[in-house]
Amino acid sequence: MDLCNERQIKSLLARHGFRFSKSMGQNFLIVPSIPQDIASASGADSSCGVLEVGPGIGPLTVQLAQRAGKVVSVELDKSLLPILEETLAPFPNTQVISGDIMKLDLDKAIDQHLDGLTPLVCANLPYNITTPVLTKFLECGRFRSITVLIQREVARRICARPGTADYGSFTLFCQYHAKCELMFEVSSDCFLPAPKVTSAVLHMEPLAEHPVKPKDEALFFKTIQASFAQRRKKLLNGLTTAFSSQLSRDQLSQAIASCGFPETVRGEQLGLEEFCQLSDQLWEMLPH
Repeated sequence: MDLCNERQIKSLLARHGFRFSKSMGQNFLIVPSIPQDIASASGADSSCGVLEVGPGIGPLTVQLAQRAGKVVSVELDKSLLPILEETLAPFPNTQVISGDIMKLDLDKAIDQHLDGLTPLVCANLPYNITTPVLTKFLECGRFRSITVLIQREVARRICARPGTADYGSFTLFCQYHAKCELMFEVSSDCFLPAPKVTSAVLHMEPLAEHPVKPKDEALFFKTIQASFAQRRKKLLNGLTTAFSSQLSRDQLSQAIASCGFPETVRGEQLGLEEFCQLSDQLWEMLPH
């Protein structure tokens, strides 16, 4: 069965009485080269165990199974389970877990299902869980790489540079944890049903060491969040809102000046090193 053939897909779904769920963000690929290219971009080989999220009817799963030692796919929609049982039957190195990826204990799943293999993530992610699930994968710290098909705007945001319109706090979070690269774009007509947005494949390689070493990681990210809370406004305004109970506006202004930043600097102009410098300066000033 060609799992990217639109006619065969519709026949398969009709036979199982399946109906698309908008709330689950279900969009199935109908161009064979796309799952092939995504699987290739993941770098999966026989030494790897792949965690996939939202396999749908399994076109990417099949491509991964042909490359990896094992593929474990987490599917929330129980109505897809009998379909996957059929489409993945020829691939004994696949396993489907019924459940919610956001509730899954990743360490336990890796140890239980991918023992002895190098863990990777590769998935056509539902758009509505992109940010929280990527956060979970990066904070897990167990994956050699994360390769996902997501909304193009989110991929651009993750890969953005300081001073650009796409740059934000999630950019800094991702780039603190991983090397991020937008691999290629995927147009909406490659899906059934067609989404209203263009997609892109993002490849992330978690870093063995963070590019900066703040004195207090929680304070580092609080500083970043505060700096983008009032976007397009001066950095001092955001810091004042976040730290007013601990430091005066004059003290915060002094911290910015101590870093050598102009008084009018905005958060989106600063990179990881500058935020590390600023949060360390705040750490020195805050009571301990």
